[in-house]
Amino acid sequence: METAGGFYREMNDLETALRRLPHGPEFRFVDRLTALDGGRSGEGEYKIRGDEPFLRGHFPANPMFPGVLLVEAAAQLAGVVAQSDHAVPPLENLKLTALRNVKILGAAKPGDLLRLEARIVGRLGNLVQAQATVRTAQQVVLTADLALSGDVI
Repeated sequence: METAGGFYREMNDLETALRRLPHGPEFRFVDRLTALDGGRSGEGEYKIRGDEPFLRGHFPANPMFPGVLLVEAAAQLAGVVAQSDHAVPPLENLKLTALRNVKILGAAKPGDLLRLEARIVGRLGNLVQAQATVRTAQQVVLTADLALSGDVI
């Protein structure tokens, strides 16, 4: 697996990779890439700071990172991996289009470092299939099979 440093030499930085996704900075759940094998697999991190606006209401007395955002973080990393395939041009408007076998196995809380893993398991035209896992230091909190799709440029 290529180190994040090798990826940065080619792609410049995480911002460049994330710009290939349709999300704005306010809705990004990947802070850092720790490993990337372009088009095959990647690892990244997101630190739950505790000041994210959605945590005020989810839940006020016991804040936790929403499960749907665990899925979103995993999908964003899968998108970065898919868009970094040197043999396949990036897809325009890449988005999450299907979920299978999603299991939320635990809670992530403010202060936790989410460790994200995504592996591309198939591609067909504008469809990308991936498997993803999200961990905290204590446990696996999410496993999922994801499908992403976009427009061929």
